[in-house]
Order: sequence, then structure tokens, then C-alpha cells
Amino acid sequence: MAWENRERREERNTFDIAAWEPKTATGKKVKAHEITSIEQIFHEGKRIEEVEIVDALIPDLKNEIIEIASVQRMTKNNRKAKFRATAVVGDGRGHVGVGAGKDSEVRAAINSAIKNAKSNIMPIMMGCGSWQCACGTKHSLPLISKGKCGSVEVILRPAPRGLGVVASDPIKKMLELAGVKDLWSFSRGRTRAKYNVLIATQRALMNSESMKNIATVAGST
Repeated sequence: MAWENRERREERNTFDIAAWEPKTATGKKVKAHEITSIEQIFHEGKRIEEVEIVDALIPDLKNEIIEIASVQRMTKNNRKAKFRATAVVGDGRGHVGVGAGKDSEVRAAINSAIKNAKSNIMPIMMGCGSWQCACGTKHSLPLISKGKCGSVEVILRPAPRGLGVVASDPIKKMLELAGVKDLWSFSRGRTRAKYNVLIATQRALMNSESMKNIATVAGST
């Protein structure tokens, strides 16, 4: 599993923006250096439709393969087996994405999952929301947030500095790639479904970001 992640990082570092031919208006602006930060895209509420946009704006993005599972689909003739990969990407500075991909080959499924995770990358709000700490640095989340996917519910609670990320392995890897250093996580439901756990965590982080936007609007009125 580790060699797959190393290979992905090597491919990322060799991305050549000069050879890239963007197909979307946002991609063309990125190549023309009219957009120099991914925060500009988030601020305008645009969707990332080309993974090369992420490669160009976040060149130090890292990835982690969370799960590779075999799935089957019944057809008229027989059963068709494929591999489903679940991946997480992050830059350690408040950006993270979750994705999944299917293919008849493991390598192709991993590539598809990483591309899907890049297209789903999102910003998260960092802060120090623990009453036990109140250090003011951005090492955790600023408030408690919840997310749900299927039967899985994930609750993220700010933790004091130095505690670390107390969570199940998939959630811990995701939060560490996002740059969160201290956090308590509680999950319930069918937590064996790792993809649902990650999506629930992503939605919890999205809810936290939404609360920041509400607070910003309220403070400006």
C-alpha cells in the first residue's frame, strides 16, 4: 500500500503546467495565472472540474489510500468483479478531499479515486475551540460539528493542544492530511463502511465551514 502512495506523490511532483491544455474557463484562468490560489475558486463558489487545477494550485498535495475492496455486479451472463478504492487527499494546511473509484484493475481504481478526491477538495475552518486550551492557535476546530452519511454519524469535538487526533484510523488519516493536530472524534452506526465514515467526516467539516460563513455575515451586519 505504501509504494502506491509514493508513486502517486512522484506523479504529482512531475506535473507540467506548460503541457496542460485546460478545457474549462477556470482551468484557462489558472494556466494564465489569473487565478493563483485555490481560495479564489472557493470564494467564487465554482466547481473544480479538472484535477489539473488542484495539481497546479496545490503542488504539495499528499494522498492516502484508505481502502481497496472487491465489489461484484450481476449481469445477464455472469458476475462482473471490480475493485473499489477509497482515497483521501490533503495539503496539511486546511484543505482535504475524499474520493472513490472503481475499475477492473487495482492501479486504475486507485488513480480514479485520487482524481475524484482532488475534484472534491474543500477548505476547512481551523481554530482552537477547546475550553481546556484557549491558546488561540489553529491546531483544532473552533466548534463542535456533526456529519452524517447513511447510518453513520460522526461528531468532531475540539481538543486541547498536545492531545493529538483521537479517532478511528480512517478519520485520523483524513484529519491529519487536512492539518488538524488535536481533536476528539465520536462515530456511531455501521462504521465498517469506511467510505461512509469519511463522507460523514467531510460533511461535519463542511458544517463547521458553514458556521464560519454564517458568523462572518452576522458580524458584518
